[in-house]
Amino acid sequence: MDVRIYYEDTDCGGMVYYANYLKYFERARTQYLEERGVSVAGLMKEDTVFVVLHAEVDYRSPARYGDRLTIETVVSDMTAASFTFSHVIREWESRRVVVEGSARLAAVNGKGKVKRLDKAMVAMLKFSPARSG
Repeated sequence: MDVRIYYEDTDCGGMVYYANYLKYFERARTQYLEERGVSVAGLMKEDTVFVVLHAEVDYRSPARYGDRLTIETVVSDMTAASFTFSHVIREWESRRVVVEGSARLAAVNGKGKVKRLDKAMVAMLKFSPARSG
């Protein structure tokens, strides 16, 4: 997935504001699922939502206003009710690593109770080929 950096994404020094990388991770996770036929809105209608249990971000080099970034996303770990997405954000042209990180998510119902993932979803997430950008 590609992201263009606009003025609104930056801090007063013209670099991407640190918390925005978590937003980019969220977009990449949603796209990852949708590319594999999983609709987040459809899951919500079926009383399944994902909540973030843990997130990590390692800042490697700054991205600035005007840059174009690409986000590589894979599922790196999985249990019956949770999974971890790992992300690498690179500057599009140079391929320089900007940020690496991960987020562990759990499936819960509308009341916040943990629930097992559907077997078809587990299979899709476990065996989907890694995609870049």
